[in-house]
Amino acid sequence: MARVISSECISCGTCAGACPVEAISQGASQYEINPDTCIDCGACEGACPVSAISEA
Repeated sequence: MARVISSECISCGTCAGACPVEAISQGASQYEINPDTCIDCGACEGACPVSAISEA
């Protein structure tokens, strides 16, 4: 199951840089995770400075 980014996201891009499969990209108002690409490794969750990423 892919992880999700909440509205707490500050759009810093740290999560995108931490993702080994490039499943995270800038959306209209914040970063978004592509569930079809996400391998649920958790690297983004650990990298997020505001804890905006969690399991779906």
